[in-house]
Amino acid sequence: MKNTVATLAVVTLGAAVALTGCSGPAGSSSTASSGPVNLTFWHGYTEADGKVLDKIVQDFNASQSGVKITTTTKTWAVIGDTLLPALSAKQGPDIVALPAENLPVYAAKGAFAKLDDFYSSATTKSASLNPNAVDMEKVNGSYYGVPTGFVPLSVIYNKALFAKAGISTFPTTWDEWVADAKKLTVDQNNDGTPEQYGLALPDHATVGNGVWASLFYGNGGALVDGTKSVVDSDANVQTLTYWAKAVTQDKISPTGLDGVASDKLFSSGKAAMEVGGPWMASVATENKIDYGIAGIPAGPKGQGASAIGISAAVTTQAGAAKKAAAEKFFDYLFSKDVATQWSLGSGWPPLRTDIPSSAVSSNPVVASLTDIAGTAKPLLPGVATSSDILKSVDEATQKALAGGDPAGLLKTASTAVQQSLAG
Repeated sequence: MKNTVATLAVVTLGAAVALTGCSGPAGSSSTASSGPVNLTFWHGYTEADGKVLDKIVQDFNASQSGVKITTTTKTWAVIGDTLLPALSAKQGPDIVALPAENLPVYAAKGAFAKLDDFYSSATTKSASLNPNAVDMEKVNGSYYGVPTGFVPLSVIYNKALFAKAGISTFPTTWDEWVADAKKLTVDQNNDGTPEQYGLALPDHATVGNGVWASLFYGNGGALVDGTKSVVDSDANVQTLTYWAKAVTQDKISPTGLDGVASDKLFSSGKAAMEVGGPWMASVATENKIDYGIAGIPAGPKGQGASAIGISAAVTTQAGAAKKAAAEKFFDYLFSKDVATQWSLGSGWPPLRTDIPSSAVSSNPVVASLTDIAGTAKPLLPGVATSSDILKSVDEATQKALAGGDPAGLLKTASTAVQQSLAG
């Protein structure tokens, strides 16, 4: 799980290879009537989750005789580097899983087939798929993928440090969160540099760049509204000002943290809390930290969290017969028993809203994430220039937590974001 999502902050798209003629000639996707439709499936689930997915594919193959899927495991970066060249050479996969923020980029290049028919089918409509997860599959009004992972960012916390500070319950609001973080910040020699921080809050290059989007959501803010940048909204200025003060004046977190440094600070026991992804549970276990997982506390306008997502798409080289076969597999993957199996084995909360946390209670991390999954929102769904937009926001948050003016920095970022949206 750790390697699966830790690379999501890097958008690696490979060479900009034209996909004209990517689809094979008429009839090229069909197979002999005496045999199954053979599909190739690339994915980047490289740890235990990959073994679970491969087992699900094997079970699907054994459950029927019309479709046979062969999986190939690559890292997400390798998929990004090789997908377009492989498709241009007509040697790419029929199905590919990839970080959800990359989906609109490839869809815009003509790499993926539309899946509107899949979502309009009675089987899919009855599957109770998380609507926010489904939203991240839409580009320019059409669907180009299906979710295979959708998990909200959350807060992992060190229970022993909480107990030592006399804190018995996890905070539920920003003000409570900052107040507890101050209690958990320890500067033993009063030199201005705490030996222990209440919170590891990365100000740039964080997981999926979703930490700051999550905080903006909590105050009613956003990054874009359709094709318009709202990065410099009053709500976002208030949010960045609030958290910059908590870091620079109250010193609840070091400045200059990226996502990797934030992970290290928590795993070393030098930070009591961290906003991050579910892989931190295994990191905490490796470092013998007694941890809890909680939703990001609510801001003035409510609770919200950006989600990390993985999508699976059917490539345009597949053709009609293979596309239909792939959709048959997606139906299998989203069936209730298989969706539960995938959730328990992969560490992602269930993609179906009718699978309660009690059904996955044998995996406490998954159960905790299931309870807070309703707060999750996809980050910049359908926006092909999301990486450029997030870099602009990154620059503003990093400089603000180093003492810069939040309003001016967000205004500059908003101008850059608007240019990115304009293409």
